[in-house]
Amino acid sequence: MSARGPRLRRAVGRAAIDLTPLKASRPFRNVFAARTLSVFGLGFALVALPLQVYGLTGSSAMVALVNAVNGVSVLGGTLVAGVLADRRPRRGLIVTGRLAATVAFTGLALGALWLDGTAALAAIVLCAALNGFLGTFSQVALQAAVPGLLPRDRLPAAGALLALTGKLGSVVAPAAGGALIALLGYPVVYGITAAASAVTTLMVARLPAMAPEPGPGDGTGAAAAPSPLGAIAEGLRFAVRDRVVGPILLLGFVQLLFATPYVLIPELTDRVLGGGEQTAGLLYSASAAGAVAASLTSGWTAHLRRAGAVLLAAVALCGAAAAGLGASTALAAAVLALAALGFAEIIEEILRFALLQSHTPDTLRGRVNSVWTAQNTVGGSLGGVVLGVLAAAVGPGAAVLAGGAATAVLTAAIAGAFPGLRRARPPGAGAPPPRTPPEPEKEQAA
Repeated sequence: MSARGPRLRRAVGRAAIDLTPLKASRPFRNVFAARTLSVFGLGFALVALPLQVYGLTGSSAMVALVNAVNGVSVLGGTLVAGVLADRRPRRGLIVTGRLAATVAFTGLALGALWLDGTAALAAIVLCAALNGFLGTFSQVALQAAVPGLLPRDRLPAAGALLALTGKLGSVVAPAAGGALIALLGYPVVYGITAAASAVTTLMVARLPAMAPEPGPGDGTGAAAAPSPLGAIAEGLRFAVRDRVVGPILLLGFVQLLFATPYVLIPELTDRVLGGGEQTAGLLYSASAAGAVAASLTSGWTAHLRRAGAVLLAAVALCGAAAAGLGASTALAAAVLALAALGFAEIIEEILRFALLQSHTPDTLRGRVNSVWTAQNTVGGSLGGVVLGVLAAAVGPGAAVLAGGAATAVLTAAIAGAFPGLRRARPPGAGAPPPRTPPEPEKEQAA
């Protein structure tokens, strides 16, 4: 009995979420705190914007138009940010993004307070476009910068911490935002979001400069830097040709396209499960609970020897869970399927983050992260369209079941076609040390 206690404690310790990145790196602590605060602020806005637009216009088409403007702005900002993050100190881009968010949310607060009708709608579109374009700079630059803030073997732990804040923000913030809108109104909610963005701007301004490693055209005698379009093409070529990065991006696109059934939850609730708003809320919460459980028990991801193989298994599990949801006719089965889906999605996100960052040279990391961000934006939207069209033809359950099955089959095909991904090792496992010491190490030594 006495020997079991220490073994159990060690096992629990290996499974629990690894907080070492927060303890080891002051810059990462700043990044983590700023991201957490900004995720909650953005969650408030995600609820407020469509509600305000619909209240002004009474038109779902106008809500869709504002969302489209934001989506196009995000896509454009992502591509520009990727090039800049490989040529300029990343701190400046992160600060620019957070400052733009502060200005945009301040504009939304003032517009909600003083404007009405067409003028109010124009202000919303303008602020959404500003935040979509420049606000994306901080996301892309931050993802590119994180590997320089920590040792390579801590990237899975960093990915787990960032995934946890993202999931908690997406669950808690919209609910809190809706309650605050009902209680205080749009100007106050936008004002709170602007204040949170201002605080995060000050926090990230204290980060080290985080300049990318020297590349072409940096003044060291190398060839001139390519044009912005050429730089984007260079990043895409690397992403497509690399034996690990390319398959990871392809795998993520498959999962987003076929195994993200959340857009069909309202229809599944109504037509298959025979429930109402409470049932739909339970289903959304089940996915979030699975995701949070995965984050809190993600310590084992840092000890993997075959991270690529486990990533493939996680995406296959996403497909199996989605298929299980599509086949469910009872609420309990649907809840379990969505909890499994949320769990698998976070494991996939943790390993994808760690492998992408560790297998991408620093000189290309901004552009590769911009491709990843654009993939999430476009893939998620396309996935909703694909499943929506399929549901109209065969019903929501069959559509989700087919999407899950397609995910599992295509994952198996990717695993067979790309042995480099199957054999991909975790960050730090036999990897060469960074060519230059990361800035946080210098800061701590000082």
